[in-house]
Amino acid sequence: MAGNLFHSIAISAQGLALQRQRLSSIAKNIANADATRGPNGEPYRREVVLARAHPADAFETALGTQLRLQQTASGHAPTIEPPHRWRPPQVLSTTLIHDPAPFRLIYDPTHPDADASGYVRYPNVNVVTEMVELIGAQRAFEANVAVIEAAKAMARDSLEI
Repeated sequence: MAGNLFHSIAISAQGLALQRQRLSSIAKNIANADATRGPNGEPYRREVVLARAHPADAFETALGTQLRLQQTASGHAPTIEPPHRWRPPQVLSTTLIHDPAPFRLIYDPTHPDADASGYVRYPNVNVVTEMVELIGAQRAFEANVAVIEAAKAMARDSLEI
Protein backbone atom coordinates (compact mmCIF):
# COMPACT_ATOMS: atom_id res chain seq x y z
CA MET A 1 0.00 0.00 0.00
CA ALA A 2 2.67 2.52 0.98
CA GLY A 3 4.61 1.71 -2.17
CA ASN A 4 1.60 2.60 -4.32
CA LEU A 5 1.17 5.85 -2.42
CA PHE A 6 4.79 6.80 -2.99
CA HIS A 7 4.58 5.68 -6.63
CA SER A 8 1.71 8.09 -7.22
CA ILE A 9 3.72 10.89 -5.63
CA ALA A 10 6.73 9.99 -7.80
CA ILE A 11 4.63 10.01 -10.96
CA SER A 12 3.13 13.36 -10.07
CA ALA A 13 6.59 14.75 -9.31
CA GLN A 14 7.70 13.71 -12.80
CA GLY A 15 4.60 15.40 -14.19
CA LEU A 16 5.40 18.58 -12.27
CA ALA A 17 8.94 18.65 -13.65
CA LEU A 18 7.66 18.11 -17.19
CA GLN A 19 5.01 20.82 -16.90
CA ARG A 20 7.56 23.25 -15.43
CA GLN A 21 9.76 22.63 -18.46
CA ARG A 22 6.78 23.16 -20.79
CA LEU A 23 5.85 26.40 -19.00
CA SER A 24 9.43 27.64 -19.33
CA SER A 25 9.51 26.84 -23.04
CA ILE A 26 6.14 28.54 -23.63
CA ALA A 27 7.29 31.66 -21.79
CA LYS A 28 10.42 31.75 -23.94
CA ASN A 29 8.30 31.39 -27.10
CA ILE A 30 6.00 34.26 -26.09
CA ALA A 31 8.94 36.47 -25.14
CA ASN A 32 10.55 35.94 -28.56
CA ALA A 33 7.37 36.11 -30.67
CA ASP A 34 8.66 39.20 -32.50
CA ALA A 35 12.42 38.47 -32.55
CA THR A 36 13.34 38.79 -36.22
CA ARG A 37 17.04 38.13 -35.73
CA GLY A 38 18.77 35.83 -33.25
CA PRO A 39 22.44 35.04 -32.62
CA ASN A 40 22.57 32.94 -35.79
CA GLY A 41 21.00 35.71 -37.91
CA GLU A 42 17.75 33.76 -38.31
CA PRO A 43 14.41 34.57 -36.66
CA TYR A 44 13.61 32.75 -33.44
CA ARG A 45 12.18 29.22 -33.87
CA ARG A 46 9.40 27.98 -31.59
CA GLU A 47 10.50 25.47 -28.93
CA VAL A 48 8.43 22.39 -28.16
CA VAL A 49 9.02 19.95 -25.28
CA LEU A 50 8.63 16.24 -26.08
CA ALA A 51 8.48 13.58 -23.36
CA ARG A 52 9.12 9.90 -23.96
CA ALA A 53 7.96 7.29 -21.45
CA HIS A 54 10.19 4.47 -20.28
CA PRO A 55 9.67 1.47 -22.57
CA ALA A 56 8.80 -1.95 -21.17
CA ASP A 57 11.81 -4.17 -20.63
CA ALA A 58 12.27 -7.47 -22.50
CA PHE A 59 10.88 -9.60 -19.65
CA GLU A 60 7.64 -7.61 -19.40
CA THR A 61 7.17 -7.77 -23.16
CA ALA A 62 7.75 -11.56 -23.24
CA LEU A 63 5.47 -12.10 -20.25
CA GLY A 64 2.67 -10.08 -21.84
CA THR A 65 3.05 -12.00 -25.10
CA GLN A 66 3.04 -15.46 -23.49
CA LEU A 67 0.26 -14.88 -20.97
CA ARG A 68 -2.14 -12.89 -23.13
CA LEU A 69 -5.72 -14.09 -22.78
CA GLN A 70 -7.17 -14.70 -26.22
CA GLN A 71 -10.73 -13.97 -27.29
CA THR A 72 -12.06 -17.27 -28.69
CA ALA A 73 -15.56 -16.14 -29.70
CA SER A 74 -17.09 -12.83 -30.68
CA GLY A 75 -19.31 -12.78 -27.58
CA HIS A 76 -16.38 -13.18 -25.18
CA ALA A 77 -14.50 -10.37 -23.48
CA PRO A 78 -11.80 -8.69 -25.58
CA THR A 79 -8.14 -9.61 -25.29
CA ILE A 80 -6.59 -8.32 -22.09
CA GLU A 81 -3.08 -8.15 -20.77
CA PRO A 82 -2.26 -10.19 -17.65
CA PRO A 83 -1.62 -8.41 -14.40
CA HIS A 84 2.05 -8.23 -13.55
CA ARG A 85 4.24 -6.31 -11.19
CA TRP A 86 3.49 -2.65 -11.59
CA ARG A 87 6.20 -0.06 -11.44
CA PRO A 88 5.88 3.66 -12.00
CA PRO A 89 6.80 4.81 -15.49
CA GLN A 90 10.06 6.68 -15.74
CA VAL A 91 10.42 9.52 -18.16
CA LEU A 92 13.49 8.56 -20.13
CA SER A 93 14.00 11.91 -21.66
CA THR A 94 12.44 15.22 -22.30
CA THR A 95 13.63 16.59 -25.59
CA LEU A 96 13.51 20.22 -26.59
CA ILE A 97 12.96 20.50 -30.33
CA HIS A 98 12.58 23.49 -32.60
CA ASP A 99 9.39 23.62 -34.64
CA PRO A 100 10.32 23.29 -38.34
CA ALA A 101 7.23 25.24 -39.47
CA PRO A 102 8.00 28.08 -41.88
CA PHE A 103 8.49 31.61 -40.61
CA ARG A 104 5.71 34.18 -40.93
CA LEU A 105 6.29 36.62 -43.78
CA ILE A 106 5.01 40.16 -43.29
CA TYR A 107 5.38 42.91 -45.84
CA ASP A 108 7.17 45.86 -44.22
CA PRO A 109 9.80 47.41 -46.51
CA THR A 110 10.78 49.96 -43.82
CA HIS A 111 11.90 47.28 -41.36
CA PRO A 112 15.70 46.90 -41.05
CA ASP A 113 15.43 43.11 -41.48
CA ALA A 114 13.32 43.29 -44.65
CA ASP A 115 14.59 41.36 -47.66
CA ALA A 116 14.89 42.72 -51.21
CA SER A 117 11.15 42.16 -51.78
CA GLY A 118 10.22 44.06 -48.60
CA TYR A 119 9.18 41.02 -46.57
CA VAL A 120 10.29 40.46 -42.98
CA ARG A 121 10.59 36.93 -41.61
CA TYR A 122 9.03 36.70 -38.16
CA PRO A 123 9.23 33.70 -35.80
CA ASN A 124 6.86 30.78 -36.31
CA VAL A 125 5.27 31.56 -32.93
CA ASN A 126 1.51 32.07 -32.70
CA VAL A 127 0.78 33.78 -29.38
CA VAL A 128 -2.78 32.40 -29.28
CA THR A 129 -1.46 28.84 -29.67
CA GLU A 130 1.12 29.50 -26.97
CA MET A 131 -1.57 30.79 -24.59
CA VAL A 132 -3.65 27.64 -25.17
CA GLU A 133 -0.53 25.53 -24.48
CA LEU A 134 0.12 27.65 -21.38
CA ILE A 135 -3.37 27.01 -20.02
CA GLY A 136 -3.03 23.27 -20.69
CA ALA A 137 0.36 23.09 -18.97
CA GLN A 138 -0.96 25.11 -16.02
CA ARG A 139 -3.96 22.80 -15.62
CA ALA A 140 -1.74 19.71 -15.81
CA PHE A 141 0.57 21.25 -13.21
CA GLU A 142 -2.40 21.94 -10.93
CA ALA A 143 -3.69 18.38 -11.42
CA ASN A 144 -0.32 16.93 -10.40
CA VAL A 145 -0.25 19.14 -7.31
CA ALA A 146 -3.77 17.94 -6.44
CA VAL A 147 -2.64 14.29 -6.72
CA ILE A 148 0.28 14.93 -4.39
CA GLU A 149 -1.98 16.72 -1.92
CA ALA A 150 -4.48 13.83 -2.02
CA ALA A 151 -1.68 11.29 -1.46
CA LYS A 152 -0.40 13.31 1.48
CA ALA A 153 -3.91 13.49 2.94
CA MET A 154 -4.33 9.71 2.55
CA ALA A 155 -1.01 9.10 4.30
CA ARG A 156 -1.92 11.51 7.10
CA ASP A 157 -5.37 9.94 7.52
CA SER A 158 -3.95 6.41 7.53
CA LEU A 159 -1.63 7.38 10.40
CA GLU A 160 -4.62 8.50 12.44
CA ILE A 161 -6.31 5.09 12.26
